[in-house]
Amino acid sequence: MSYELYRHTTLGVCLQDALDEMIGTQQINPQLALRVLKQFDKSVGKALSSRVRTRYNFKGKLKTYRYCDNVWTCLVQDVELKETQAADVVQVNKVKIVACDANNSSSAASKAAKS
Repeated sequence: MSYELYRHTTLGVCLQDALDEMIGTQQINPQLALRVLKQFDKSVGKALSSRVRTRYNFKGKLKTYRYCDNVWTCLVQDVELKETQAADVVQVNKVKIVACDANNSSSAASKAAKS
């Protein structure tokens, strides 16, 4: 199991649009499009975890938070973002943070495969 968070990014939406067009012109079938999207989910997660090294610290006011299905969603207002290796501070009105436990998703997939 992998999360479908990155399908809502610009890249993910463009991929879905291209796959929909290919399905519409019968170049691929819907099952293949679904396999491509699942591989996209896995590949983006893996690439971000292995290639991104930049870290940020942030301060702000926690407006709301929610924990559902092993996914934390936090909405923070009046946020200061600071890269750990730089002195620049960026201020934004709102930040939405979505955090998923990658270890639980792979173990859940293993348990589902054994059932």
